[in-house]
Amino acid sequence: MNQNELKQLVAQKAVAYVQQNVAAGQIIGVGTGSTANCFIDALATIKHHIKGAIASSDATQARLESHGIAVFDVNDVVSVPVYIDGADEIDPQGNMIKGGGAAHTREKVCASIAEQFVCIADESKMVAVLGAFPLPVEVIPLAREAVARHMSELGGQPVWRKKSDGTPLVTDNGCHILDVHGLHISEPLALEIELSMIPGVLTVGVFAQNPADLAFIATKTGVQEILY
Repeated sequence: MNQNELKQLVAQKAVAYVQQNVAAGQIIGVGTGSTANCFIDALATIKHHIKGAIASSDATQARLESHGIAVFDVNDVVSVPVYIDGADEIDPQGNMIKGGGAAHTREKVCASIAEQFVCIADESKMVAVLGAFPLPVEVIPLAREAVARHMSELGGQPVWRKKSDGTPLVTDNGCHILDVHGLHISEPLALEIELSMIPGVLTVGVFAQNPADLAFIATKTGVQEILY
């Protein structure tokens, strides 16, 4: 199977999980990215089982609504039974790097009100130590260079994320992204806390304070289920 087929495989597994483990009429949380898109498309087949969803990005909201799935404002939802999202990297403890799709701030908010975080990914995203994937850091535009200097002092190589036409990528929150290369994240929780304290940082793409509780990992021999 190619990578797209693996994503579809794990998306189907996640939909089956929702159908079997989430009571009818509940609101669920949905992430952002190519694997999450596969999940949304598969979720449409059981959309009458759920009341709707909270969305971690404008793009996710649009895709959910295109399938006739109601989208609720996170401010109006106290909690959701499950939040389902992909990852750019995931380690053996369920810590993740997320933000390749520039949505990690809202992803973190949605995950924070979920009773369970389910990560869906293919086996290429499994790593022993986080950091091979550049760490996304969302910053307010005013603080971009100040934060970049701080990242350099920590041994990283920050790169201001641009779109294919060379213009700055602007997140749904009106902010910029620094992709920090060259980090070996042996202590994800400590780094997440440290970077989150830097003035001007909105959110860092380390998910260690709220790691995955369960992962479905697509492999060429099937879907591996990992409980953390």
